[in-house]
Amino acid sequence: MKTASLLVMVGGASSRMKKSLDRVHLNPEIRTLAAAVHKSLVPVDTKGNPLLYYLLRNAHRAGIREVFLITSPENEAFTSFVIELKKTSWGTEMRIELAVQYPPEQGVKPLGTADAVFQCLEQFPQLIKSRFLVCNGDNVYSKEAFRDLHAQGEFRHSLIAYRGESLGHPLEKILRFSLLDFDQNHALISIIEKPDEEELLAYKSRHTSLWVSMNIFQFEGEEIYPFLRDCPIDPIRNEKELPTAVSQLIADKPGSVVCMERSEKVPDLTSAQDLDSLSAQLE
Repeated sequence: MKTASLLVMVGGASSRMKKSLDRVHLNPEIRTLAAAVHKSLVPVDTKGNPLLYYLLRNAHRAGIREVFLITSPENEAFTSFVIELKKTSWGTEMRIELAVQYPPEQGVKPLGTADAVFQCLEQFPQLIKSRFLVCNGDNVYSKEAFRDLHAQGEFRHSLIAYRGESLGHPLEKILRFSLLDFDQNHALISIIEKPDEEELLAYKSRHTSLWVSMNIFQFEGEEIYPFLRDCPIDPIRNEKELPTAVSQLIADKPGSVVCMERSEKVPDLTSAQDLDSLSAQLE
């Protein structure tokens, strides 16, 4: 099956971004917008384009023509973004749908990234019968990374393993991401979230580099679907996390997820402090 679709997770509250706004000097208009919308829609260049513009532009350059933005129910800003994107020469070539991640009936906040993808598949069931990509909405992945996952047809499931040293972040920030442990055939063995010192030493004994997940995956819909549906809720975060679903998939089907190595920077918008550097990286 040909990978045809990209699912972009843009339904979070952007809480770290909003909490950090007072620590940087911003144009008042940008500050007001950043406090009101998802961080993927905050302008990051001199032309007023948001980070999501660059993410989708790179996906288009990789040959992806169908996108599902997984939003919160209050998604008017994304509707406006899509309307404007359709005015660009390449935006007209992409089908863009909005999927909504609803919170549980008795809950206030959504139930995490695995639940986001699950709700998208429930709303667009044709995805269950296909292969698709999934990524965060607050990173700008290169067209080559999208192409690696989009073009290959050999693996049922795969994800990009980024060489930590190439990401351009200090070690302290890298260790806030997840490390990927894989064998000599690049089959994923485990996902180590926020490794402690002992886990880090053990990891370094097996790998010459730190291989980091930036949450960009390719899945075969029918096989991942039950693991998304049945993903347990993390007792601390009270969320269903995509890495948990993937971990349960490889526990049940060892060797089913392949890591694809890349060495490059991945522009990322975690907090308001990142806004200053993004323009130079993207334009």
